[in-house]
Amino acid sequence: MRITVIGTGYLGATHAACMAELGFDVLGVDIDERKIEQLAAGQLPFHEPGLPELLKKHTASGKLRFTTSFEEAGAWGDVHFIGVGTPQKPGGYGADIRYVDAAALSLAQHITKDALIVGKSTVPVGTARRLACLVQEKHTGPGTIRFAWNPEFLREGFAVKDTISPDRLVIGIEDRDLDAEAILREVYASQLAAETPMIFTDYETAELVKVAANAFLATKISFINAFSEVTEFVGGDIRTLADAIGHDARIGRRFLNAGVGFGGGCLPKDIRALQARVSELGLDRTMRFLTEVDEINLRRRDRVVALTEEILGRLNGATVGILGVAFKPDSDDVRDSPALDVAARLFNAGADVNVYDPQGNANAAKRFPRLNYVDSVPAAVRDAQVVILLTEWQEFKNLHPEDLNGLVANKIIIDGRNVLNVQEWEDADWTVAALGRKFEPSREAIGLNAPV
Repeated sequence: MRITVIGTGYLGATHAACMAELGFDVLGVDIDERKIEQLAAGQLPFHEPGLPELLKKHTASGKLRFTTSFEEAGAWGDVHFIGVGTPQKPGGYGADIRYVDAAALSLAQHITKDALIVGKSTVPVGTARRLACLVQEKHTGPGTIRFAWNPEFLREGFAVKDTISPDRLVIGIEDRDLDAEAILREVYASQLAAETPMIFTDYETAELVKVAANAFLATKISFINAFSEVTEFVGGDIRTLADAIGHDARIGRRFLNAGVGFGGGCLPKDIRALQARVSELGLDRTMRFLTEVDEINLRRRDRVVALTEEILGRLNGATVGILGVAFKPDSDDVRDSPALDVAARLFNAGADVNVYDPQGNANAAKRFPRLNYVDSVPAAVRDAQVVILLTEWQEFKNLHPEDLNGLVANKIIIDGRNVLNVQEWEDADWTVAALGRKFEPSREAIGLNAPV
């Protein structure tokens, strides 16, 4: 069975390399010639642990090839996965699905034999059924085209594992299309052998599973951050609170990490696109709570900026050391990154901002080039009046006070991810402000150097 993957961004490149690892001959397709040349040379244009090795291995073996030709893909492939991006529409909340439409239509016009098209992109509910009909209308060549929707559940930093050993597979097909089901059971035979749950359902449920999962995770993060606002005001320990409720099996501890909030290319845009879609359906009130989820998340960014100003007295002229600008560790993704947003706001308020991220600097510099991007922790914190930890890279979690002593102007750190051992830092005469902890020492107690 020959597999093509349309779109070679984060989702598509990952899926193509992992399908080759599972033993298939794979053809990656994209209209971006430069990206295709990079991938064909075994070069990954983004950071994802474990993926460069698979890409180099299978481009070298010949099991993974890349092309810009839909004509070649349509004549060659048996199963065609669509993994193009669905970004948020400029000036609105809805998802921009023109790239998905274009990929499906190009396939329909170039497929010349029996084939299955499988959508993986995150799309508004109703997209799969519309595209299934459109593909049949536009397909004039020989062969029968079947259609299915198989949403991705990749976590950046764990995408290879999530593709090869997923925690579940969800497949939307039309009216128990047994042929499509049989093909996908063959594609995912190794996962089924590992007893991965495989759920067959209709198109609409498959589409909603992805956005429902992201909406729930976003709600869970904002839930703990709402309580973080309370503990900052009245006192208490947000991490102990999260641990305590996380022991409840009905709740669980994952995603109960208070801090600067969620970002990236999925959760923010997906909850906004869900709100936009249900509004189009006339169900405006149904997902109204997601507006508050989004607002709580954005308020955490406001709080870091305000806390920095409270500590320093003013931001104009301050030197701030920023640790992390990727939206999460083990990723170079800065899309809707709360860390980059905070750094940019501090700069716009007049601070001199030095930034270090193990992988995210280059992408951050493309989006906000005016920050001072440096290549190490010491360079980021040198002469800083305050240090702010905004992405929980292991390198930053492993920091000890003595690593920064003698470099900073003030022994003050804001833990925007609640990952430091506060007692250790305070015992070393550092002032630690952590989101979710009450913070009100006097300026004299801080021992603050300029600005004032």
